[in-house]
Amino acid sequence: MKDFENLRSQLATLEWPSVYLFKFIVPNDNEKMGQVSALFDENATISYHTSNKGKYVSVSVKEVMLSGDSIVEIYEKAIKIEGIISL
Repeated sequence: MKDFENLRSQLATLEWPSVYLFKFIVPNDNEKMGQVSALFDENATISYHTSNKGKYVSVSVKEVMLSGDSIVEIYEKAIKIEGIISL
């Protein structure tokens, strides 16, 4: 399992709450895109961009986060989605 300690220490230097931009690359599959969307609440701004060949979708999510720990929690859930790449 991926170690998020480096990210956690970087996030600790920021002021909270703050808007955070998440970026993922997901196989172009409605179920997987739905799993990514489910990680965020209804106030998140989610945008999708399909790759040139249509195999993958870039997912960008902006959401107000309350702490660095809440960001790490989302990444920990995201890595359980098969085929996802977190950027």
